[in-house]
Amino acid sequence: MSADDIDPSGSKNDNPRHIAIIMDGNGRWAQKRFMPRAIGHQAGVKAVRKIVEYCATHNIEVLTLFAFSSENWRRPQDEVSLLMDLFMATLGREISKLQRNDIRLKFIGDRSLFSERLQEKMTEGEAVTKDNTALTLVIAVNYGGRWDMCQAFQQVATQLATGALAIEDINPQLVSQYLTTADLPEPDLFIRTGGEQRISNYLLWQLAYTELYFTPTLWPDFDQHSLAEAIKSFKMRERRFGHTSEQVRNKSVTL
Repeated sequence: MSADDIDPSGSKNDNPRHIAIIMDGNGRWAQKRFMPRAIGHQAGVKAVRKIVEYCATHNIEVLTLFAFSSENWRRPQDEVSLLMDLFMATLGREISKLQRNDIRLKFIGDRSLFSERLQEKMTEGEAVTKDNTALTLVIAVNYGGRWDMCQAFQQVATQLATGALAIEDINPQLVSQYLTTADLPEPDLFIRTGGEQRISNYLLWQLAYTELYFTPTLWPDFDQHSLAEAIKSFKMRERRFGHTSEQVRNKSVTL
């Protein structure tokens, strides 16, 4: 069965609108081949291209990729520097391709620790592609779920202090409006490659009702067929959101 044999264009409760991925395993992929970790990260970029292309052509609305977590600064300095250089070079090459393919680019995370040049490139990419509609590609950089929630709470607290909000106004819907993903649907499908089975401070609020899919496949080996298999697994699950199976089957509720 090829990747194209799986059609992710089903009903609204069948097809994942938003897929979020932790791209794990670049370093281990390289080490298994007795290569420097840098080669693994470069191979990981190639895998990103394949997955973005698949999503753009198979009716996925949003793809969010965890590119660099707030905890990744703890890695050896030479690897962090390499990742920053690779990020900059990739942005330089890919923005025009995203524009040609009608893909919108969005970044989430705290940009303040990045170089001014890199921040400018990120802003440029968002501006150039802001009106594209084939796919929204979200890159989480220097991102952490706890950070996202804290910055949302800070904004809410400011609104409370000025009187723009009252305490009784605070509810999950309000908090969601202050998250970095406020303009996006919540993820339907979360994928983590590389064999680990945890979400590692990724989209903590947003993943509340997301279907989780873990695979031992290392990220550079995760291709279109791998994604199609994950989507197939997603489509076999029953998403009840607190309702009973009978309610869902009889379509007596709106999910």
